[in-house]
Amino acid sequence: MSVSCFLPCRKGSERVPRKNIKKFAGFEFGLIEIKLNQLDQCEQIDEVVLSTNDEEILDFAKAFKSKKLHIHVREDALASSATSTDQLIALAEQITNEEHIIWTHVTSPFYSSRSYADAIDAYFSARESGYDSLMSVKAVHGFLWKGQQPLNYDRNVEKWPRTQTLAPIYEIDSAIFILDRAGYRTHQDRIGAKPFLHVSNRLQGFDIDWPDDFTLAEAMINSGVAAV
Repeated sequence: MSVSCFLPCRKGSERVPRKNIKKFAGFEFGLIEIKLNQLDQCEQIDEVVLSTNDEEILDFAKAFKSKKLHIHVREDALASSATSTDQLIALAEQITNEEHIIWTHVTSPFYSSRSYADAIDAYFSARESGYDSLMSVKAVHGFLWKGQQPLNYDRNVEKWPRTQTLAPIYEIDSAIFILDRAGYRTHQDRIGAKPFLHVSNRLQGFDIDWPDDFTLAEAMINSGVAAV
């Protein structure tokens, strides 16, 4: 089964300036350098399509030696903070070539080549069990409330149950989505009607979104707590 990877990486991060390519934990080209290496090293991925309008990233990608890598120069009209994910979903289907499409982000530096391989294997296995797609999630075992009511336990039964016994609620961590090309066209989405929830551990699912996340991720690498 052939697999493409769509890697969107626009210019102009608002929360962390130059987030995608600024120096990070000893990597001169930061998160984009880490992610391209991880994707290149995953044998199950046949094609990596980097879609960006960032001149710095384009220069780095052109010098990156990989037979898998294809560069898509994205129009600025599709690379603003107002660009919707729905618009990029249509783009991903148009510019990739293989039968199955991975969607991932550079902001998941601890989602390694092994993580991708495991997720791809889980996706194809899940398809045999009736699922049509996969997305990575974090299992949340905690006291979750909405308004004045708990979401995942009943206080009439037990006011403070052990968190280990709570039914988990899953949070999408955006590290990976997988759907076949036909599903992209049918659903106009990066997941299908019945996605398999592929649980990430806390490290794999770590997403760099805010300045504190960037600093913490660097600290974890520099201290040896995490590796990429």
